[in-house]
Parts: sequence; C-alpha cells; structure tokens
Amino acid sequence: MNVTNPLPPALRDTLESGLATLALDRALATPLLDYLALLLRWNQAYNLTAVRDPGEMVSKHLLDSLAMHPHVDAIAAAGGCLADLGTGAGLPGIPLAIAKPGLHVTLVESAGKKARFMREAVRQLGLTNVRVAESRIEALGEPGRFDAITARALATLPLIIELGGHLLKPEGRLLAMKGAYPVDEIAALPPGWRVQGTQALRVPGLAAERHLVTIGRDPGAPGRA
Repeated sequence: MNVTNPLPPALRDTLESGLATLALDRALATPLLDYLALLLRWNQAYNLTAVRDPGEMVSKHLLDSLAMHPHVDAIAAAGGCLADLGTGAGLPGIPLAIAKPGLHVTLVESAGKKARFMREAVRQLGLTNVRVAESRIEALGEPGRFDAITARALATLPLIIELGGHLLKPEGRLLAMKGAYPVDEIAALPPGWRVQGTQALRVPGLAAERHLVTIGRDPGAPGRA
C-alpha cells in the first residue's frame, strides 16, 4: 500500500481514542486514516462528501460508520456478505471492511465518480474483501445473496426495503443506520417485514442521536418482500 497521508498528526490520537471507546483495535487507525487521506484528496475535485474538515470526517464518517460494528460480528465470523446500499464514498462499508476482514462487503453505488473513487480506494488499501457494484440498488441482479444490507442516510426504511429487500437471504436483515428513532418509518414498514431490534448507538465525538434499526422478514408472512 502506498498512500500519501497529509493528515494532521493529532487526528490519529482522536481516532485511536474513538476506536478504543468502540472496543476496536487502535491499530486500525492506520488503514482508516489512509482511506480518509484518499477521500480528502478526491473530494477536492469530485465533491464526494459535503463534510470537508478532516476532524469532522473522523467523527462523522469513520467513527459513525464503525459504531455499528458489533452487529456485523456474527456475519464476519461466518465469512458472510454485506451490501452497503447507496454507499456514496464507501460509508459505512469501507470502514467496516477494514475493521472486519472476514466480512465480504459489496459497495452499491450508481454515481460513476463515487464508484471510481471506491475502486481506487479498494485497490490502494488492498481490501480483498470488498467489491464495488456500480448499479442502481433496485437493478442489482443478485437476489438472495446477502446476509445483511445496510444503509446510512440513504432513504426511509420502507424505501430501503422496496429498493434492496430482494438482495437479502430469507433470514437476512436490514441494518439501517438512523439519527433520531424513526417512529413514523417503522409504522410504515411494508407487509412481510418487521423490526427485530433497535439499538441506540454512541459515536465518540458526536452528541447527535444515532440508532441502528434491525429489520427482517416476518415469519408469519412467508413469501412477502
């Protein structure tokens, strides 16, 4: 790996502290900062993310993505597959793939410039457990492939299921990253789907609310999607 990293040295301390708070290895700071350096460089020309301050990126992108990491442990341990829908610049998929080498991550993104960035990031970071699918979510022809799908700031829960529910295995789950608890979105879930659990997430360096909502097929309504 040959990534030029121009980031302020203090960012490493902030990131390492956040990783420790999340019960993750501080050594992950090196590849995560390499990813962040690439994102900053490409963002100057391609406007991949509205967040441009490196310090904000550590909390709002890296640590925010990693706050859900315990919820993919079982999938990673089994060598399972996760699809990150509408991933943008690779969030949360790339940080999760860095933290969980056993997790096979597919980054689904229709915007060509973002897909090009992610392919370059995957190449430079040597992420053999990541692939980029340049596609609209609903057009991705891989039904029933994934143990889980996730989305971060993409759409409402019903719309995420409408677009990407077909990608899940019968027992697969949507791991949706949300801000405030999405009461109205949960009430509007389509038939055949139900909430399996919700978890308030604490993101080091962020005071804003974060929740992970886990949704799966309702066993009482087989065949619904």
